[in-house]
Amino acid sequence: MNYVLAVVTYFNGGSREVVVKARGRSISRAVDVAEIVRGRFIPDAEVRDVRIATEKVTAEDGRATNVSAIEIVLSK
Repeated sequence: MNYVLAVVTYFNGGSREVVVKARGRSISRAVDVAEIVRGRFIPDAEVRDVRIATEKVTAEDGRATNVSAIEIVLSK
């Protein structure tokens, strides 16, 4: 709910566009945030763009691993 509040605060502060970003296991949370904002708090907000990617991240032991990432662009 804190992420939803942050997005709503940005929109109420005058922002016309907010980007919700997430990586790995948090991707489902980013999608939930975007849908809750659109469904309950700011019905006129729309998803303008969705970008997906794979990022290479170096683990603590030095190995390179691939991590999925998403960016959801909400506009009003």
